[in-house]
Amino acid sequence: MGLAMCPLCSDDEDIEVLRTLDDGRRVVKHRCGYEWEHGESAPPQRRPSYAFDDLRARFPKPEDVEPKWLERATRLKTQYLASKPDFDPEVAVYWAKYQGIFSRDGLRTCDPRLLKDFANSDVGAHPGNQATFNSAWNAMGDTAAGDETRKTIEYLLYGPDDVPLADRLQHLLAGTMPFAMTGFKEALLTRVLCVMQPDRFLSILKYTTEAGGKREIARMVYGLELPAPESVNWTLGRLILWSNDLLHTLVGEGFANQQHSAAFLWWAKDQPGGLQ
Repeated sequence: MGLAMCPLCSDDEDIEVLRTLDDGRRVVKHRCGYEWEHGESAPPQRRPSYAFDDLRARFPKPEDVEPKWLERATRLKTQYLASKPDFDPEVAVYWAKYQGIFSRDGLRTCDPRLLKDFANSDVGAHPGNQATFNSAWNAMGDTAAGDETRKTIEYLLYGPDDVPLADRLQHLLAGTMPFAMTGFKEALLTRVLCVMQPDRFLSILKYTTEAGGKREIARMVYGLELPAPESVNWTLGRLILWSNDLLHTLVGEGFANQQHSAAFLWWAKDQPGGLQ
């Protein structure tokens, strides 16, 4: 059997295949008793790559929610609105203030301290501990840190028209833009979007967290399993936007604003009697 040559005795006769390995190589044995692995590893199989539209089409949709989950969510919504029919009016005033600051002209001329204040405020949405951002800001100083934060927000909101919002968001999350402000990441970037597009964005600032982000809320309120961030081709920027739009559609009307809708979803995820 001219399968291979024994490296011990340089003979290629009477070689027996003992087994095939997962990578395509074979364990062989010569009549002298010597065993070795023969052959080259097969190239690893690449996971399929999907175009943007294909990925978007594969993301869960409102119609994927089972009727029993929709019925439960509707009951919870009715219960919630009966006890909390409105939301803190202070939020709208604060949002309006920062809509002016985050306008093109406002970003160029605003006091940089207003940008730092925004990162540390919990009006309308709590961004969590911003120690990394604050440390970077203090080390850089108001002028330099304010400039990078301005450029970060400007790119997110007004970046090149040929770069979709989800991809601009991903660029800033990944730190691939040279001006991306240290620590101005998912929670703060999402909060900027909540301010500037208040009719679209729910004030749920993380895609997934132990305490419950959009992914956990989709599972616990609507029984939907959203993709893990590390899934192939599902960039976090896309997941953030697509999950927001999904929950926005599912939660429906009847709320004072999207902060009110988000407060309901936070409340609903913790209600007992979840379905299996």
